[in-house]
Amino acid sequence: MKSRNTFLYGICIGILGIILFSSKAVMVKLMYNYEVNSLDALLLRMLFSFPIYLVIAYLYRNKENSAPTTHKDYVWILVFGFVGYYLASLFDFIGLTYIKASLERIILFLYPTIVLLLNRLFLKTKITAKQLLVIGITYIGIIIAFGQEVQFSGNDTYIGGAFILLSAFTYAVYLVGSGWLIPKFGVVKFTAYVMLVSCICVFVHYGIAGSFDIFNFSWEVYLLGFLIALFATVIPSFLVSESIKRISSSNFAIIAAIGPIATIILAVLFLGEKLSLLQYFGALIVILGIVLINLKKKKP
Repeated sequence: MKSRNTFLYGICIGILGIILFSSKAVMVKLMYNYEVNSLDALLLRMLFSFPIYLVIAYLYRNKENSAPTTHKDYVWILVFGFVGYYLASLFDFIGLTYIKASLERIILFLYPTIVLLLNRLFLKTKITAKQLLVIGITYIGIIIAFGQEVQFSGNDTYIGGAFILLSAFTYAVYLVGSGWLIPKFGVVKFTAYVMLVSCICVFVHYGIAGSFDIFNFSWEVYLLGFLIALFATVIPSFLVSESIKRISSSNFAIIAAIGPIATIILAVLFLGEKLSLLQYFGALIVILGIVLINLKKKKP
């Protein structure tokens, strides 16, 4: 009974974490209504996140690691913080200036297929014919959803889609590369460390290329920045980590299919976005494809 309750609890907090993560794109789009550019929005997200992660890193600084760490491991922390959260977030925020929040989440949801392909390329993990078929079907779904959006919104959709795809790719690189490092530090410490690195990267970027209008926005912008940092970054990052710990990454990957659905619903409610029936069909194909891939991975 206890293990069953643990599993159900893991599913519940996983779903909550996914929904909170999915709200990020919607809040970023709302922020753009106040003439905020992508770098300003990203800076506000990291400014509000930084002190929270700093406190968490300090509290867990003396927590023993499950395995000995070396200076090289900390170098990899820098690498994964740069690639996994700085570049992925930057590409995502830029892409959102061009495309709908709902379409962003559909494209971003391709990262499990990219993980599969990267594992094959670098770790020589075998990909079965069925997995290749499912990957192909998944990308057909993207083409359906993306192609019709080009008809509605014009060629800027290509630019936005390219940036979101880059975000999915860099996040997939982070997942493939950091898997061996997380057990050394523990989930909480590792997450706090890489997020702090990401925050510093954003601060440096803003110092070089920022508009320095950070104190001239309306109060709604700062409120949205705080909400993105707390409810779409910090809280879900730990909810998802705890869920994976309780139900396994394979099971979590399956319930993660709720992400695009949650974003579409939130985008309709708060942004007034609309997708055509053909785009909904494409989104459904993508979601089913990712679920099938992870169901396949779950089998021994």
